[in-house]
Formats: sequence, structure tokens, C-alpha cells
Amino acid sequence: MSTESGAVLAAPAGAVPVAVVGNPNTGKSTLFNALTGARQQVGNYPGVTVERKTGLCRTPGREFLLVDLPGTYSLAASSQDEQVVVDVLSGRLPGEPRPQAVLCVVDATNLRRNLFLVSQVAEAGLPLVIALTMADEAGKRGIRIDAARLSARLGVPVIPCAVPRGQGVAELREALVQVAGRPNAFPPVPWPPAVAEAVREVAAADPGLTPAEAHRHLFDLEPAREPAPAVAAVLGKARQRILDGGLNPVSAEAYLRYRHLDALLEGSVSPADPVRAARPYAVDRFLTHRFWGLLAFCTIMFGVFASIYWVADPIMKGIEWLQGKFQVWAGEGLTSRPMLQALVVDGLINGVGSVVIFLPQILILFFFVALLEDTGYMARAAFLMDKVFSWTGLNGKSFVPMLSSFACAVPAILATRTIEDPKARLSTILVSPLMSCSARLPVYSLMVGAFIAPRFGALWAGAAFFAMHLLGLVVAIPIAFFINRFLLKLRTLPFILEMPPYRLPTLRGVAMKMFSNGKEFVVRAGTVIFAFSILVWALTYFPHPESVGRETEAVARARGLGAKDVERAVGSAYLEQSLMGRFGKSVQPVFAPAGFDWKITVAALAAFPAREMLVATLGIVYATEGEADSSDLRDRLGQERWPDGRPIFTPVVAVALMVFFAFCLQCGSTVAVMAREAGWKWAAFAFAYMTGLAWLGAVAVYQGGSLIWGKGA
Repeated sequence: MSTESGAVLAAPAGAVPVAVVGNPNTGKSTLFNALTGARQQVGNYPGVTVERKTGLCRTPGREFLLVDLPGTYSLAASSQDEQVVVDVLSGRLPGEPRPQAVLCVVDATNLRRNLFLVSQVAEAGLPLVIALTMADEAGKRGIRIDAARLSARLGVPVIPCAVPRGQGVAELREALVQVAGRPNAFPPVPWPPAVAEAVREVAAADPGLTPAEAHRHLFDLEPAREPAPAVAAVLGKARQRILDGGLNPVSAEAYLRYRHLDALLEGSVSPADPVRAARPYAVDRFLTHRFWGLLAFCTIMFGVFASIYWVADPIMKGIEWLQGKFQVWAGEGLTSRPMLQALVVDGLINGVGSVVIFLPQILILFFFVALLEDTGYMARAAFLMDKVFSWTGLNGKSFVPMLSSFACAVPAILATRTIEDPKARLSTILVSPLMSCSARLPVYSLMVGAFIAPRFGALWAGAAFFAMHLLGLVVAIPIAFFINRFLLKLRTLPFILEMPPYRLPTLRGVAMKMFSNGKEFVVRAGTVIFAFSILVWALTYFPHPESVGRETEAVARARGLGAKDVERAVGSAYLEQSLMGRFGKSVQPVFAPAGFDWKITVAALAAFPAREMLVATLGIVYATEGEADSSDLRDRLGQERWPDGRPIFTPVVAVALMVFFAFCLQCGSTVAVMAREAGWKWAAFAFAYMTGLAWLGAVAVYQGGSLIWGKGA
């Protein structure tokens, strides 16, 4: 079962470590899931913030610990992800054992290009198996691959796979058993004498270099890691030797490797039929069109976020009903112990339950994100956004992490390490949290469900959901322009994107992603939100002077109020006297221009460690006012009034609150990851500018709405 901890999956004694290597979009993760099932764990490599995904692959009499390495096109590392691949294969990553075999995942529809990486990996001498994925797709395009002949030519097992149908998975397990302990027989590249001599010179300067690493120093003029001084001293002479041999060091490796691969593939692979090969991409004329493509993108996104609201609503009502029943049951069982009753009913059930109720929406969001990723549409979206982003200094490669931020900003920030340019990566990190992540969904759902849907209808409610998610992207573009132009002075970057074929997602793959992310949300609700709910309840409960309660009750009864109103008045008096109430009232003037009263202010401030705490805090605050039953929080908010009788929560205030949460960086995990990836200075900058932007946005919405519709609207 997967986890987001940094722990390393403990391999059983005798398990063989196997590196899983391949280009991006080859189906590597899908194959990894098929081989390991639920026996997986996710963490980070020691000392770096690159994801380490491991899983156990069991075969009769043998177990393999598969390590899913980041996708890369070559071993000429230009990003942190790619450098990890190089370091793991060479056994130089501290705390990570060197693999004893390599499983290379190769896309059958792009065989020649994918084998470039395989030929580099093979130079390490490790046992090697090639998994030929998308073999069925290759057949549809007219590509014919003689796997047996190709295996004989390459000197390693070549196993055709159609993973969604389970084809080839068992054969891969058998192949791993067969090659274990046997060096691969992949034919080496016949380097010309000038290149071979240059490699010997570089290797002699640093005996610790492998031949593959010597090649990379020669051919990669801008490597991710600087060579040792002794190597740097001989590189110029070695490269001159290659030039004297009639080759350009910049293009020599690609030319020589592809010439070698072409000879190996001759007679084993027939070329694709041009008409059949182009057929799967025909729809891209529409989906990547500068106008129709953007319209299709907006339509798809509207459908996604509207569905999140409409589909989840009946399920949420069912969870809310169960929460109410549980509240009543717990409250009746603790009537003899008022403080414990308040803690359990008001603090825990109202706090954690107010957040867990939005789990259906979270799961639906993750379902659609996984669906768009697995179908190949994400790459089309990145291509479209490249045209939108180009004037800011960023390109479509930055949009992939930003789009991932709609689920969660933490993995999105980690995904920026695939961006080679450090300034572009930093800029993407600084704007990615503006995307509306799943943690904002509870806030949007509460406000839309309470103040938009009842007054304007379901269609406008869906539109409000879509608008709030689009808002972050719209605002991120000019902010990225400002950061790139005036702070980082980023040059315009070219964008090269491989357009993957459209694929039919597997139910298993989508379900695993949805389950993994949903589990993280539930664990978060059960730990962080649980702890903060207790803290918020304590701050809203203490001090709890009985004299205040007696005096308030007497005044309320003298005014002829009913029992429930008396109870609510006593609860309000206790809340105002609490530590949280006093703090909220002292800070409230700062948020008054945004239309927030002191209770909204308390909830907004309590949500700075985690956005979900807004709903949890509102649940605690209003339960503290005497609502120890199953009263709907949405109804309770609608009953709030200013001293002059005006409603506190109106559609304008609801939108202002949503805008505040759309912009504010209220996530301790995100700040910590930003600090680790970019440094505390930039994390503090992001927190400051996003908080200021959130305040300005909320004030602008409230003041503008009040001018148009009045403060009571």
C-alpha cells in the first residue's frame, strides 16, 4: 500500500533490486503497478527531493525490489530527476544500493528513439530486460516487430506487453528470473578511433568514471553536474581529438548511436503505415487549435468542476446525515460530562466531520485528474498553454506542474524538478500554489452550497466552482510575467513536447491514483485536522467562566427568548470571552474591509496551517454557540446577523471569502516543500505576496459588490 512518507520499503532478504527505466509516456508506471500490485511505497531518495517509488515483484522462488526511476530520454542529465537516474544506475546515490538488474520500458510505437536510452543503460553492464509496451498500438499503426529476432539482435530478452489486458506481465517476471546475475550482451556502439581515444583520455583523468560517464562528459557540453577538475582539464583536448576525427562533439553521440541502432533494427521492424500512424492524432487538429482547442479545454474543465459539485452532492448529504446521527449519539452518551461532551461533539465531530464530508468531491477531482493524465490529454493542455504562457517567459512545460496543483501543490512543486532552467523552475514554484487545490474544495462547496445554489440555481453553482478554479490560473499568468521580467529576468525558453498517443485508461490505474490521493486526504483529516480541531476547540472553550453564562441566561430569559435562543446566547457569550474570541476581535479590523466579522476572521486565521481548517473551525465556532445537534452548518451561517440586523453571510461575502482562500498560501506542507526546493527566502516571499494578494482580492470583491448591490446583498 502506498504512502507519502519518506520511509524505504524494506526488502525481504534475498530480494534483487531492479531499476525500472524508460522515457516519459511509455507506460512505465502502469507496468510497475501491474508487476507490484499493492506492494508499493512512495518516499524520497536520501538527501534529494526526488520521488522514490518501490514495489515488490514476486515470482516462484525469487523476489525483486523494483525501483521506478524518473522518466528520462537519455543519461545526459540536465535536471535533478535525470541526475538521480544516473546516480542510481552507477551506485553513487548515498543510501541507495546499486541495482542488480535493469528493466527498460520501451514504447513499441517509438522503438528507435526509446532504444537510444537502452543503449546507454546497457553500457553499465547490468542484466537487462526490455519490456516492449504498447505493442498492440504499434500493430494498429502498421508497425510489425519480430520480438524474437529483435531479442537475438540486441542480446537481451524483449517481451511485448499490452499491460491493460495483462499480456506480457507474467513473461516479464520469468525474464527477470532468467537474466538475474548475467551481464547483458547488448552490442556496444562501435565508436570511431578518435572517439575511443578521447574516452580513454577522460577515463584516465578520473579512474572512478565508467565508460558511459566518460561519454557523457564528452558529448554533453552543459551537464547537470560539473566534472572533476582533473577531467575538466583534459576535456578540451579530448573534444578537439573528436573534431579532428571529423565529428562534432555536440552531435556525435546521437549520430553514432542511431546509426548503430538502425543496423540492429534492420530486418526486425517494419515501418509504420503513414496513414494509419497519423489516424490517432487526427483529433489534435481540433484539441490543439489555438481557438477551438482552448474552447475545448475550458469546456472540459467546466464539466470536471461542475461534476464535482453535482455528482458529489447526494453522497455528501448522506455523510452529513450520518455525522448528525453520530453527534446525537455521542452527545446523549456524554450528558453527565459537559466538557468532554463539548470536546467530542463540538471539537472532534464538528471539526473533523465538517471536512470529511467533502471527501466525495476530493475523490471525484482525483478521478478526473487521473483520467486526463492517463488518456494523454494533459500533454495537449500543456501544448495549448505554451501559447498562453510564452509572453510571460515560461512555456508549456511549466503548465504540467501547475495543472497538477489542482489536485495538490506539494507534488506539483516537486514535479518542477523536470524543468531544466533553474529560473523557470523557481518561477513555476512561486505561482503553482495559486492553482485551486483539493484542500480549497471544502471552502468553495460550503460557500456555493449555502449562498450561490439556493439563490441562483445549480447551473450558477457549477459556474461558480469553475470560475474559482479558473481564477488562480488567470491571475498566475500576469504574476509569472512580473516575476520573470523584473525579479528573475528570465529569458524566453523553447518548448519541445512529445505528444503521446491517446490511450484508454485502465480502471485499475485510475482507481489506484484516486485511492492513494483520497487516503492522503483522510489521513490528513485524521491527524493534522484532528489535532488542530482539538486546539481550536480549546481556544474557543477556555476560559469558561460560569458567571458569564448565568448572567447571559438571565438577561435572555428576561427578554422572553425561547429555550434554544437562550442556549445560543449563552454559547455566544462564552465564545466572545474565549481566547479565540478575544484574538479574533482584536484582529477583525484588518479584515473588516473584506466584510469579515470576527468569527470569519477567527476561522480564516485558524486555517493558515491547513486550508481545510476554515470549515472545521466554522463547525466548531457555531457548535459552541449551542448547536450540539445535527443542524446543517450552511443553514447556521445563513442565520448570522450584524448588530443592525443585516446578514453577515451574503453572496458577496461568500465570494470574497472564496477569493481570499483562492489566493492565500494557507498550507504548512506547501510552504515547507517550497522552502526545501527553493529556499526559505523564496518561500517567505511566496507566503507574503499570496497573503497580500488574497487580502486585496477579498477587499476588492466585497467593496465592489457592495457598491453595486449594497452591503445587505
